Amino acid sequence: MSFIGRIAIIGGGSWATALAKIVLSTQERINWYMRRPDRIEDFKHMKHNPAYLSSVTFDTDRIQFYADINQVIEESDTLIFATPSPFFKQHLEKLQIPLKDKFIISAIKGIVPDENMLITDYLTEYYKVPSDNIAIISGPCHAEEIALGRLSYLTIACANLKKAERIVGIFTNNYLRSTCSQDVTGIEYASVLKNIYAIVGGICHGMKYGDNFQAVLVSNAIKEMQRFLNTVLAIERDITDSVYLGDLLVTAYSRYSRNRTFGTMIGKGYSVKTAQLEMEMIAEGYYGTKCIYEINEKYKADIPILNALYDILYEQKSSISTIRKLSETFC
Repeated sequence: MSFIGRIAIIGGGSWATALAKIVLSTQERINWYMRRPDRIEDFKHMKHNPAYLSSVTFDTDRIQFYADINQVIEESDTLIFATPSPFFKQHLEKLQIPLKDKFIISAIKGIVPDENMLITDYLTEYYKVPSDNIAIISGPCHAEEIALGRLSYLTIACANLKKAERIVGIFTNNYLRSTCSQDVTGIEYASVLKNIYAIVGGICHGMKYGDNFQAVLVSNAIKEMQRFLNTVLAIERDITDSVYLGDLLVTAYSRYSRNRTFGTMIGKGYSVKTAQLEMEMIAEGYYGTKCIYEINEKYKADIPILNALYDILYEQKSSISTIRKLSETFC
């Protein structure tokens, strides 16, 4: 494997588009896989993604597009996965090309459904990718603000810190700052949990709870996140770092947050299915809630906020009574 080498973006959504913009600011060319050939043709013609972040224009002469995932993986060295977690397993099932000799960067803030495995663990277990050859990207960084060139921050986590330090250069430019970490497991779980707490925040917003309560909710959510992470992997980490607290804050409060939007619809009385149909993008926290709930059957961490959301989304319990009961545990 040629470390870094030719870089490929896997995915055609808003986050994949934002990442392509970032990478092309530091690299001469990229390979880019999109599932639909018609979208690729429209992209080439219009010079922007026809479905997501259409304000971002690209020099398509610097992009080699692929609709065949095997071909793009065969012709790339570093793979940046930016697909929704519910579809990750489905994409990989098409593979005939081995991944073990590639360097993989996961930009997926979710868990593999049904398997209840982190993306990194799934790649190691089923595709024999060494942990040293897997990194993750996380942090408070909405695709919409990357499109606008607004100052943002990312954290690159890898078991091999030297490789993380080299990757940082790919994701650093005049509007983006990146730092390194080795807390791969903690950051991956945190990126799932923050989506879950953002849904709860949205539910409360939809039910007309005010800013005072939202602040208390987020304060309790970060403590809950810390309890869960310490139960799963007790290492030294600062939960106030931007990759933990910062990502939670932006997802819980931002108008760009699809998880908050989904929660707001639930709080206003939409059913789960109706809210999902109304949204044009996937709320990862819906799937993450079930995954973490089932994972926690093993760990037994104290996570009342997540448990409350599970009751609302999967047990059809009343949002009003569930949130009221939850609020009585806050301080």
